[in-house]
This record gives sequence, structure tokens and C-alpha cells, in this order.
Amino acid sequence: MDSETNNVTETTPAMDTEKNPDSFEQVKSKKSSQKRKRDMGTMEMESEDTIATKRPQFPPISADKLTGGADEMRKVPVPAHRYTPLKENWMKIYSPIVENLQLQVRFNLKTRNVEIKTCKETQDIGAITKAADFVRAFVLGFQVEDALALIRLDELFLETFDVTDVKPLKGDHLSRAIGRIAGKGGKTKFTIENVTKTRIVLADTKVHILGSFQNIKMARTAICNLILGSPPSKVYGNIRAVASRSAERF
Repeated sequence: MDSETNNVTETTPAMDTEKNPDSFEQVKSKKSSQKRKRDMGTMEMESEDTIATKRPQFPPISADKLTGGADEMRKVPVPAHRYTPLKENWMKIYSPIVENLQLQVRFNLKTRNVEIKTCKETQDIGAITKAADFVRAFVLGFQVEDALALIRLDELFLETFDVTDVKPLKGDHLSRAIGRIAGKGGKTKFTIENVTKTRIVLADTKVHILGSFQNIKMARTAICNLILGSPPSKVYGNIRAVASRSAERF
């Protein structure tokens, strides 16, 4: 009996399946694996949320600390023919620069410059650039209300070019080109301003344009065509077509 019992060996489940191919094995269901993955994903999202909530919140740094405590200054030269308009509109220029942009401004009587300076109260580091552009636009001949848009809006620019840069004209030819840009009683200039939504200043042979990039491009093209000799009626049609296409695009 003992010899018989010693010859008996234990059978494992693997051996049972080899001997009996018809037996069944327990298979892990796909649902349980998908549920496990989903649970892992939610746990990761929760951990990310907890990390996001734990991120430190830093207040915006002031312009004074960003520049290392050193004050920045800009100087805008004022030509002689703009002294009187600057004196008459000084409060309109002074108020937005000091109250809104928190800058310091003065008119230096010796050097004839408008000096703009940052201080400890200045919050925006780009405020001094806006203020300098605002004063420069007024000095070039724009109205204070039009120049004020440079402070309020970020996408406005100021462009200046000379009539002789487009075509080297002299004498009466130059005078006629400037007359074509202005038109009778300024009609042509006003029409270009209204269609392209810009502001234009004609100062001797200089042309100053204030507006957005796309609108400046349209106004500059129209003025260049007038300088080159195109009749105003043709220029009107061209800029109206371009303006309608750009309005449809946007």
C-alpha cells in the first residue's frame, strides 16, 4: 500500500488542461480592465487639479521694480509753430498722461521738449511709449481727440512719409501733387479719411497717417496714386472697392 501511495503524484491545473482540453479557464473580462483604466484616469485628473490649485499666485510686478528702480524718460521735440496749440491744449494732454498712465510730464522751456518720465506709481511698463506716441501725434498736427486713441487702443500706428519719396517732384509739379492729395477745400483728403477710417495731416511735403495697419496701407496706396498723377475719381473707386473687400473679409 505504501508503495502505491508513493507512486501517486499531485496534478496541477496546468496539467489538467493539458490532459483535458475541454476544460475551461477563467478569462479576465474587458469591462473590468476598462473600468480600472478609467479609474486611473480620474485619479490622475484629480491629482493634476490638486497640483493646479497648489500653484502660487504672484501679483503683477510694477514698472518701477521691473526697471530696477531706474526712471525712464522720453523727450519729444516741439517745433516753433506748435508752441501755441500745445499751450492751449496743455490740460487735455496733461490729464491722460498723469491720471490714466501714472506718468510725470513737463514742457522744458530751454530745450523746447516735452519730457515724459516714469515714477513709482507707474504700473504699465509700456505706458511711457504710449504717452510719447500721443504727444508726438499732437506735435505732428493731429487733434488731441484723435491722438488720444493711441493711448486707448493698442492696434493704432503712426506713419510718416514725404511726397518726394514717392516721386521726385519739384516746383509747380510738387505743388500740384500736394493739391491733388488735399482736393478742393480738403474734399479729397476727407474722402480718403472717411473711406479708410484713418486721420491724415498734410504738412508741407510731409504726409502723416494715423490708423490701424490695414487702414494705413489703403490710405497710403490712395495717396501714392494721387501723387503719381491718377485722377481723384479713379482713386475714390479703387479705395472703395478695397475697403468693401476688407469689410467682407472681416
